Formats: sequence, structure tokens, C-alpha cells
Amino acid sequence: MMLLPAWATGQTLDECQRAAERNYPLIRQYGLIEKTTELTVANIQKGWLPQLSASAQATYQSDVTAWPDEMKTMMSGMGIDMEGLKKAQYRIGIDLQQTVYDGGAISSQKNITREQGNVQSAQTEVSLYAVRRRVNEMFFSLLMLEEQMLLNRDLQELLAANERKLQAMVKGGTAAESDWQNVRAERLNVVQQATNLESQKRMLTAMLSTFCGMEVKEIQRSEELRVKSEEFAAAIPSAGDSSLFTFHSSLNRPEMRLFDAQLRLADAQERGLNAALMPRLGVFAQGYYGYPGLNMFEDMMRHRWSLNGVIGARLTWNIGALYTRKNDKAKLKLQREVTESNREVFLFNNRLEQIQQQEEIARYRKLMADDDEIIMLRSAVRKAAESKLAHGIIDVNDLLREINQENAARVQQSMHEIEMLKEIYDNKFTTNN
Repeated sequence: MMLLPAWATGQTLDECQRAAERNYPLIRQYGLIEKTTELTVANIQKGWLPQLSASAQATYQSDVTAWPDEMKTMMSGMGIDMEGLKKAQYRIGIDLQQTVYDGGAISSQKNITREQGNVQSAQTEVSLYAVRRRVNEMFFSLLMLEEQMLLNRDLQELLAANERKLQAMVKGGTAAESDWQNVRAERLNVVQQATNLESQKRMLTAMLSTFCGMEVKEIQRSEELRVKSEEFAAAIPSAGDSSLFTFHSSLNRPEMRLFDAQLRLADAQERGLNAALMPRLGVFAQGYYGYPGLNMFEDMMRHRWSLNGVIGARLTWNIGALYTRKNDKAKLKLQREVTESNREVFLFNNRLEQIQQQEEIARYRKLMADDDEIIMLRSAVRKAAESKLAHGIIDVNDLLREINQENAARVQQSMHEIEMLKEIYDNKFTTNN
């Protein structure tokens, strides 16, 4: 797949989502569905055009219309030869039929076709909308990796600084060489973690680039994302808010449009049942060249081919649709009930998903309220441990434990922040508002 050039700045989540929808192969179905629907409607519309058919036939009959024996005898006495019709008969003809009134059948078929196309388009939209969730997962996983890599670099610098101090202390005879080796080994472990994080980042970046159809080199920083997310978060009610049970009408998910399209299709199909009961009126013309013709008596006396024609009007009323009408209407009723049931199930599950997301957002907010103080305290304890190590009060293992605990607090803060951002954007996906 050919990738588009990267944008000058980091890609935002919304930009990645729009790019992924444009790049996803399913997007081409929109044009295919529209073209197929229009072609089908155009074919149905041609039902108003005159229907022309040509035919040719040759038959041999076991018996034909003949003169009575008494008449043949009488005509023979008068010197007139009455041969009668031949058993071999031939016809080459053309039939022309024109619908004048069809009871709304053609119009109904066109409406049904268009509604079927709308249902297919809505189903495609639902599938494309699901792409956003996949982009969310990759985007926030990549964001989490970048935050971890920043913290990893800070931890490397902190360990390197302590490594240099211990190296100087070893030279001065105030620290054992094993203490310096212990800190150095810990720093190298952190370097290995950075290698793993970098590998995961390259993999996720390549996946997101392929998914979006563009080269993603840098994504929007969490600080920039946080500003925008606060707009979404301000509109999110608390989990105990009664408005959770009255949000149906404002839910802007493509699934809702799919349910509406399915109900409109059922309505169009029911109108089609009504049209099937209406009579049909048409005019026709038939012409053929053959033997025998319409003048039977002439052809009984002279065996020759002739031109013949018939024009007329035909009214037909097929009441066979009454036989299945009751069952057909019952099937459409069940179809509507299934659609309404699916809508209620979707709304119910969507409501539960919103409650869960809102509770998670509230939980992360409470956790984040203490993260800054925890980091401040851990940083103070670590600095004190560095001072104690310099004065020989504690050993290097105690210092490493405090350094790791401070780093764990910073990682935890980043996780809380990014997880809350992800829940906010997941809630935006859930409601599409």
C-alpha cells in the first residue's frame, strides 16, 4: 500500500480516524452500492417502455378445422374444390405490449430497491464506524508508549547521575565498587527496557500508518489532547445522573440510522403488497406472417401465407396475492419487531457502556488528584536517600528502591492520565456526540 506524506505536525486522533475511514477498503462499497441501486432502479423504470417480442413457430396438428362433408359434397358439385386447412402450419410474428396502469407496482419496486440500498449503506457505515475504536486502541497505546519512553529517559539520567557520584565515591574510598556496579546494572536494565519500548513503538507506528494510509511519524502529545478532551468531559454526566435513561433521541450512532432504514424498508415492502393487489391495464398489438391467417375460410380454400394483425386492450387482476397476503404482512410485522428489539438491545448495551465509562473517568479523576502529591513525596524521599547514601547511612539497594518507587509513581500518573483520556474518547465513540 502506498503511504501518503506525513503532515508537518503530529497527527491528532480525529485526523487518524478520518484518514483510517478514507483508507479502509470498505469505503469503496459506498460508491458500489449507490451505482448498483441506481442501475437497478433504472432497469425497473424500463417497465414502462413498450415490451416487444418476436417469435416463430412451425406445427403439425393431428386434426384441423374442416368443412362438413355435406358442404364439401355440395361445393364439389358446383365445381369448387374445398381442400380445407393443412395440418402443417407456420407463423412468424411480433408482439407489442404497453403497460398503461400497473397499480403502483413499478413505483413500489423502485422504492423497495432504494430502501434496500439505504440499508446496505447504513450497514457499511456501521462497519466503518467500528474502525474508530481500532484507531483509538492503537493511538492511545502509542501515546502510552511515548510517555513511558520519556519517563524511561528521565530514569536513565537519574541513574546515570547517581552512577557518576558513586564512581567518584569509589575513587575517594567512601563507597564500595559493588555499589557502583549495582547502580550501573540497574541503569543498563532500564536501557534494555527502552529498547523494548522503542521496538513496540515502531511496530504500533507501522500498524497505525498502514491502517490510516499515511506515514505517521509523530502523534499529538497528551498535553494537547488533554485540552480538547476536557470539552468532551464537561458534557459527560455522572454515572448516577438520571439523564442516562433519556438519551435515546440524541444518540448519534450509525446503528440508529441502520434501524431506521430497516423500518423504512419494511414500510416500502408493505406498500408493495398493496400494489400487488391492484389490477393491471395495458394495450397490445400482435402481427404475424404465416399460414393459416385470421381469415379461416379464405385459408381453407387457398393455401397461402398472409399478413395478420390484432390490436386491443387488456385488463388483468391477479387475486393470487390474497392467498399469501396475511402471512406476508405477519412476516413484515415480525421483521419490524426484530428491528425494534435490536434497537432496544443496542440502546441498553450502549447505556451500560456509558455508565461503565463514566465511572472509570470519575475513578481516574480521583486517582489523579493524589498523583502529584505522591510524586512530590517520592521525589523528596529519593533525594533524602541520595543524601543518606553519601553519608553512609543507607546502602545502595535502599537508594535503588526509592528511585524505582519514584519512577513507578510517575508511570502510574501517566497511566492514570492517558487511561482517563482514552475513556473520555471511548465515551465520545459510544455516543458519537
